[in-house]
Amino acid sequence: MPGLLRGVARTAVVAGTATAVSNRVSRRQAGRWAQQEAAPAQQYAPPPPPPPPAAAPAPADDMSSKIAQLKELGELKEQGVLTEAEFAAQKSKLLGS
Repeated sequence: MPGLLRGVARTAVVAGTATAVSNRVSRRQAGRWAQQEAAPAQQYAPPPPPPPPAAAPAPADDMSSKIAQLKELGELKEQGVLTEAEFAAQKSKLLGS
């Protein structure tokens, strides 16, 4: 009979310890959730709004910028930075043809 009593006592101690630990974990987790709900703005700020789209350039400005870009492409070709094929590809891309 003493062996049976010892086994029952051991089981009671193990079960009591498990219950105590489980309750403590539950209380700590509830405390953390309460802190997160109290200050959500500090952790997750919404992203800034995107910048407004740029206004379309006037037709005269568009033509002068294309001319300037064509001159730059020509200079790069003369310097040997661009090959004839690369120059032609960039020129057709710029002119849209």
